[in-house]
Amino acid sequence: MKRVTNTYHSPLEGESERQGRLSARCRRSPPSWWGVVTYLILWTLPAVSAETLTVSSLPRESLVPGGVAVRPTDMDAVSGRYRGDPILLARYEGRQYAIIGIPLSAAAPATEEFSLSTAAGDDIIRSFQIQHKEYTSQHITIDNPRQVNPNAEDMTRINRESAEMGRAFASWDRQLQPVFAMQPPVAGVRSGSFGLRRFFNGQPRRPHSGMDIAAAEGTPILAPAPGRVLVTGNYFFNGNTVIVDHGHGLISLYCHASSIEVQPGMQVEAGEMLGRVGSSGRATGPHLHWSINLNNTRVDPALFLAD
Repeated sequence: MKRVTNTYHSPLEGESERQGRLSARCRRSPPSWWGVVTYLILWTLPAVSAETLTVSSLPRESLVPGGVAVRPTDMDAVSGRYRGDPILLARYEGRQYAIIGIPLSAAAPATEEFSLSTAAGDDIIRSFQIQHKEYTSQHITIDNPRQVNPNAEDMTRINRESAEMGRAFASWDRQLQPVFAMQPPVAGVRSGSFGLRRFFNGQPRRPHSGMDIAAAEGTPILAPAPGRVLVTGNYFFNGNTVIVDHGHGLISLYCHASSIEVQPGMQVEAGEMLGRVGSSGRATGPHLHWSINLNNTRVDPALFLAD
């Protein structure tokens, strides 16, 4: 097995807590038996591989914790891994790139390694430098004490929901074509809340792993890119929630909705309604919590916005 190390340097550029009605514009889910048949048929179709996946744009690179590394492979890799998870490989303007989500927990400054595998079976090690980024703190007062310190019954529910969402975030659908130039899912005031070190009623919690968009109750939540609905449900912290798979480990999450307008298995196009803004779950007012997951890692959604 061949091991080659190559370090890239790039200038510095600018994890949510545990987490109806059907839209007339969304295609309805088929009966469960037909869903199984369709799945088996699709599974036999040729997959979009790392060698053939071509994209029309790339996310903005930000080599900081919670950011995205966009690294040219300078080869024809067939797969890659970072921190034990598969990474997205795609061609853009004739050149192959490794598109890697960097966890908020990553130490910085530091050198991070990822591996690329060739058709011949060689493993090639590449690396990139991540820089420190100081995220500010946010103090929030929650009226319901159980939303800060859940009881034993709550924890049973939370653990069950966490496992369900974890399975969704680990999805790797090779039939779906990821799109990186996304439209905002809600027309509202976007906050720079990603990465905030959060304190609920004075108690430290995990950093904020998404973007909050404030909007009036009932404002439509629209799919920012094509995909397939993986999971819907009402969760203890996240409230009414939708998870959409965009392919090759690119997955989005929508929380605190007042209503859900889709069902698991639906294919949605960019601009189709997923639900409506609300304040369900742990929320102090109506807003959308929007997360982007890349190689099972929560990253800054702002890096994927087209505007």
